[in-house]
Amino acid sequence: MVEVDARGFSCPIPVVKIMHTLENNPGESITVLVDSEVSRENVSRLAQSKEYTVEIEALAEGYKLILNPPSS
Repeated sequence: MVEVDARGFSCPIPVVKIMHTLENNPGESITVLVDSEVSRENVSRLAQSKEYTVEIEALAEGYKLILNPPSS
């Protein structure tokens, strides 16, 4: 599983990082750490547009998103 820590960045940087990660790791599950609701929503929307499922866990310092690739 690939992990991306996008905390401390405001949009669109987290989305750009995740888009790059999705392109470079096709078929991999990706864990994403973000620290704002806007980033959580934008990353979730991007992943869902690529047919990934998104699991969201609230953390004390933000959110952990697990992006799971579409099943083949």
